Amino acid sequence: QVQLVESGGGLVQAGVSLRLSCAVSGRSISGAAMGWFRQAPGREREFVASTSWTGIIRKYADSVKDRFTISRDNANNALYLQMNSLSPEDTAVYYCAAHPGRLTTEQAMAVNEYDYWGQGAQVTVSS
Repeated sequence: QVQLVESGGGLVQAGVSLRLSCAVSGRSISGAAMGWFRQAPGREREFVASTSWTGIIRKYADSVKDRFTISRDNANNALYLQMNSLSPEDTAVYYCAAHPGRLTTEQAMAVNEYDYWGQGAQVTVSS
């Protein structure tokens, strides 16, 4: 059984940084496309960032580009999201997701392309 567990969320003030982690068990993430999504109250789940199975190709939503960095550690079956210069607009539940195969850059931005999801980590940014 594949499980994804996010950690590292919390309540912070605007301008600070947080690092989210996603620990994966039950299946190796080597060869899997991985992504981060977020969902704010009353809004649909939206793409944040993705990484190809090699970690070389990374894609970011315009709203987080140059502030967030996605990375992966295939040896330790983990995915990370470094979030800098947080703003109240970043407040949401953050989810990590995995697809056991390759995705195009465009596919990697779509919620319905991912097979496995974590339970989510709340990130709240106060002004």
